Amino acid sequence: MPNPTPQPLSPAAAPIRVLLVEDHKMVAEALGAAFEEFPEIDLVASVESLADGMVAAAAHRPDIVLLDRRLPDGDGIEAIAGLRDVSPSSRVLVLTGDANSAIAARILEVGGAGLLLKSGVLDELVTAIRTVAAGDVVIDPELLSGALAMLAGRVGPMGPGLTLRERQVLGLIAEGAGTDRIAEELRLARNTVRNHVQRILVKTGTHSKLEAVAHARKNGLLERP
Repeated sequence: MPNPTPQPLSPAAAPIRVLLVEDHKMVAEALGAAFEEFPEIDLVASVESLADGMVAAAAHRPDIVLLDRRLPDGDGIEAIAGLRDVSPSSRVLVLTGDANSAIAARILEVGGAGLLLKSGVLDELVTAIRTVAAGDVVIDPELLSGALAMLAGRVGPMGPGLTLRERQVLGLIAEGAGTDRIAEELRLARNTVRNHVQRILVKTGTHSKLEAVAHARKNGLLERP
């Protein structure tokens, strides 16, 4: 995955704290060296198993857990819920050698923040880390429609009804809008948008914005007033 000549991005106000869970030492070492070129990324720990990942996540409370899908002691996707239990503020981005809509749906269903192919370049990975840290989900567009269709059949019944503003926010999310665009279009502060998103997830009983969109499609909530 590492690109031999990556271009650093502008540093963020505070570094994004990343935990890497990867059992291939060459990949882990290459990523660790590459991340040193990006001051916005702080690699707080690099471990080789799910068990060590749980311990490191609890100890460091990283912003992002960069998680290999296949590890010696289990399936990375099955560990996402546990990682979020020990570090609730962490968002999990899965690295995988292959992907399909079913894998994407599994990741979203358990609260993961997306997936990225290992065949990609470093610039794509850094952009994905930035995107996930900002509260958005990273899914290849070719996999997204299939994943949402699968999730639409799994989500439970509606919880408490959404407010008018929450439905507007959800409608924009379904159009692919990020936090900045939603804030601009609805004339809201970014933190207010994030609060609306959190309430939408709670009310719909979903784990991510994309899963909430699947739920909304199933329940006819996507006509933006």
